Amino acid sequence: MEIFSSIFLGAVQGLTEFLPVSSSGHLVIFRDILQLKIADSLSFDVILHLGTLAALLYFFHKDIISYLKAFLK
Repeated sequence: MEIFSSIFLGAVQGLTEFLPVSSSGHLVIFRDILQLKIADSLSFDVILHLGTLAALLYFFHKDIISYLKAFLK
C-alpha cells in the first residue's frame, strides 16, 4: 500500500508544484485526508521536491546552459 501512496503523493506534488500555493501544504492535506502512513514524512517530502527539481533541470537544461554561457561572456 505504501507504493501506491507514494505514487499518489508524487502525482499530487507534480500537479500542484506550479500552483501559486504551497505544494508541501497539499502533501500534508492529502496525507491527512486519506490517512496515509509514510514512515519518515519529512524525508519523503524532501525526496519528492528533489524529484521535481531534477525534472525541471532536465526539461530546461538547454535554457540553463545558454543562460550560463551568456552570463559568463
